[in-house]
Formats: sequence, C-alpha cells, structure tokens
Amino acid sequence: MAARTKARKRAVDVLYEADQRAVASQAGAEHSDPGRPTPVSVLAERLVEPGTQTALPQYSVEIVEGFAAHAERIDEVLATFSQGWTLERMPSVDRAILRMGTWEVLYNDEVDAAVAIDEAVGLARELSTDDSPRFVNGLLGRIAELGPNLVD
Repeated sequence: MAARTKARKRAVDVLYEADQRAVASQAGAEHSDPGRPTPVSVLAERLVEPGTQTALPQYSVEIVEGFAAHAERIDEVLATFSQGWTLERMPSVDRAILRMGTWEVLYNDEVDAAVAIDEAVGLARELSTDDSPRFVNGLLGRIAELGPNLVD
C-alpha cells in the first residue's frame, strides 16, 4: 500500500472517530459544547497516542487540518450535491471518506482530482457498504466537475 494511501486511511480514521465522538457527546449536550470533540482535538490526541505501532503520517495531519479549516464549506458542498441524502443520513464512514475526498479535490492542488476520487472510492470499497463506492464516485465526480466554482 502506497504511503499516501495509508495516510488517507489514517486521516479517515481520525475524521470518523471525531464524528462518532461528537455524536456521542451531543446526546444531552448543547450543540456548541466547547468540550465537544473536533477533528483537530482528536488529531492532537492521535499525534500523542497514535493507537497503532506507527505514528500518524504527515499527510494524514494535512488532510485533517485541511478539512477542519474548510469544514463548514465542505459539509455545505456535500449536502448540496448529495441528492436525496443529508449528511446525517450518510453512513459515518462514507461521510469521513467524502470529507477527505472533497478536501483533496477542492483544496489540495498537489493531488489530481481523478487520483483523489480513485483513492476515496478504494477506501469506500474497503471500509463501507456495497453501494458506497458508486455513491462516493458519483458525488466526488460532480464536485470535481464544478471544482473552482465551489471553493470559498
């Protein structure tokens, strides 16, 4: 497995963990709870305690920090173009993969959109439902088509 592929998977792990912990902490708490886990706070924890034998790759850090810097816009784009699916209705792992993929497509000029989409589809195939690869491919493909028009 290539280094960037591993880094993407680890970034998806962090985004997924942050999402799951935020949902758990939201039960009975105000939506703006300052103690609510965020991708950046979970990333900070994983940098200290990776949870695996290897440290978090630098590219994983770039992905998570990049998503966090543009989270509101990325979620808005995903919600706008995911016809018939709200963010909340998507499987959590798909949401994490799409957040990573959207950041790469829209904000990382070092990665070709086709590569970002292919990597996201591969992760969906490995980590999610049978329908997820097609959903991820279609949604990220549409986002890539509109590309620069969507960047804030």
